[in-house]
Amino acid sequence: MTRAGEAPRVAVLDYGSGNVHSAVKALARAGADVELTRDADAVMAADGLLVPGVGAFDAVVRQLRAVRGDELIDRRLAGGRPVLGICVGLQVMFEGGVERGVETSGLGQWPGIVRRLDAPVLPHMGWNTVEAPADSALFAGIPDERFYFVHSYAATEWTLEGRSEATAPRVTWAEHGERFVAAVENGPLSATQFHPEKSGEAGIRLLRNWIDTLR
Repeated sequence: MTRAGEAPRVAVLDYGSGNVHSAVKALARAGADVELTRDADAVMAADGLLVPGVGAFDAVVRQLRAVRGDELIDRRLAGGRPVLGICVGLQVMFEGGVERGVETSGLGQWPGIVRRLDAPVLPHMGWNTVEAPADSALFAGIPDERFYFVHSYAATEWTLEGRSEATAPRVTWAEHGERFVAAVENGPLSATQFHPEKSGEAGIRLLRNWIDTLR
């Protein structure tokens, strides 16, 4: 538990994914005490866990499972401990992903399958707007900003509902050829399809919003 005046401790899961150092720098700039680690005790003790992800769905799942990252994520969420996924770190939270005709099981935190976007140009690379719920904590103070995306695959449907309005997941959408899930806030588990660490001041503000929920 973070004491008053202390920066929340955030562990960035070091499982072999690229782009981790830019995420570490962005979290530090946003006000977190950051550690890049795969040590189970450090991951479990942190106030927040960030799960980065770049590359293919199946490769990220294999790398996560190789360091028991799937178990650590599940244990944290079972205890109500916050987790934030980024890019493929969002995608692997779904039941599965289909790439080049091959279906791979995901971590199963959310129902649904990640698939190739139906868009005239892929990858979807560059800045795009998002449609965030009015009560979003991640997008508080930044409802009209643009964020940086690099992906060809996405979740295009959302079926999970909460037992009440208070527990209903908050889903943010974006569009590239078709509508897709751009971010999710679901209890202790949040994730973004875009890269906040590459999204300038808006991305830092979003990370700061998440870090503030850890205090």
